[in-house]
Amino acid sequence: MTLAQLKALLAGNPDRYFRIRLPDGSPVPLSFHVTEVGCVQKTFLDCGGTLRESVSCQLQVWVGQDYDHRIETRKMAAILDRAKGYLPDESVPVEVEYEDRVISQYAIADHEISEEAVVLVLAHKHTECLAPELCGLPPIGRLPAIGSSSCCGPSGCC
Repeated sequence: MTLAQLKALLAGNPDRYFRIRLPDGSPVPLSFHVTEVGCVQKTFLDCGGTLRESVSCQLQVWVGQDYDHRIETRKMAAILDRAKGYLPDESVPVEVEYEDRVISQYAIADHEISEEAVVLVLAHKHTECLAPELCGLPPIGRLPAIGSSSCCGPSGCC
């Protein structure tokens, strides 16, 4: 979900609560806070030697001791509005950072709207090889045969 899509979703549902569901289906406790809205910029060299960049809007979510706290869509929209000065534009993807035993970053896979709430449905993020053609990787879903060369192939890019 992009920042523009999230803002439109919140603006279109101003009198509801804002909720988050983890990839396993469990909800983030209702009393969560959005403690950060960050612009995360990453410049990196992939395993094929290509310089790449990525930018995202990251919402850090934290659950405190104030169990009666609830965040509404209007409040969330206002929080995002305050961050517009340092986010590059509204086409950036929005991710959620949440600690449940470990700190994890999630993509927003979908949303649901009920009479009471707007719920963001999170999905796991995954690592991947960004230069499969240089690394000699098989097509997605096919594992190399036993006895074949390593996943990095003859180029040794890894």
